[in-house]
Amino acid sequence: MPKINLSHFEASVLFALFTSIALGVVTKRTDRERIRYAAYCFAWFMVAIFGLGWLMYLGHG
Repeated sequence: MPKINLSHFEASVLFALFTSIALGVVTKRTDRERIRYAAYCFAWFMVAIFGLGWLMYLGHG
């Protein structure tokens, strides 16, 4: 089995992707609602990732 070596950003994006898919599947009834909600959650995860990344960058000076 090959070893996977991900950067912190890549791991965060994969977490956001899989978590938003799971939230969409679990919380909505129709496929259209699931896809829209998963995309909505993924977008907000990405906003949070970049926002917290900038906050940490600015905090370290």
